[in-house]
Amino acid sequence: MPMFANTFPDKAKIADLFAGQLLEIGAVHFNATEPYKLASGMMSPVYIDCRKLISYPRIRSAVMDFAAATILSEAGFEQFDCIAGGETAGIPFAAFLAERLGLPMIYVRKKPKGHGRNAQIEGELREGSRVLVIEDLTTAGGSMFTFIDAIRAAGSTVDHGIALFYYGIFGEAESRFADGGVKLHYLATWRDVLAAATRRQAFDPATLASVEAFLDAPLEWSASHGGVAALEAQ
Repeated sequence: MPMFANTFPDKAKIADLFAGQLLEIGAVHFNATEPYKLASGMMSPVYIDCRKLISYPRIRSAVMDFAAATILSEAGFEQFDCIAGGETAGIPFAAFLAERLGLPMIYVRKKPKGHGRNAQIEGELREGSRVLVIEDLTTAGGSMFTFIDAIRAAGSTVDHGIALFYYGIFGEAESRFADGGVKLHYLATWRDVLAAATRRQAFDPATLASVEAFLDAPLEWSASHGGVAALEAQ
């Protein structure tokens, strides 16, 4: 029986458990000496690969319980008609969550495919549907709004989105979701992962200290390590 059937776990507990699961499967990478260059041009000592979750069935199942509990407790039980996954990483998680919640599923391309029906939305989306968009992670919300805008243009409503992992360090993200009229739900942030990694002594103290410095001032850290000093919405 899914854990959310009887009670909603505490949000802080979900964050702690999910952070531990990400560490357990090696989805979390900290490297302060050779930082990662992100698509935005930012240099970062942290990188996360939530797509690894699909290869771990027991952890994947627990994470979907966490996602369902989060949505039901924070949004309600009868607020959605459909679950939408964003291309590509959000698609499997949309399927898993739709199955958990007993709802139809669609997926949304980043842009129309350019041939055939030139569709951007795959599956059956009925006009006026209330849609929950899911992604594996979000930094500043730009990619999620690509999918949200497509669904809204098709005549449906998006008031909520869920990212399994949320960077939680950019004020631009909060502004973007507020201005776009979307409530963002999530399971854990980099702060949660850093706390779990510190307790587990998963990385050396110098690396943990550098990660904390990045989380406190990410753009400044990026600029000082050869990356961009301003972030476009991603």
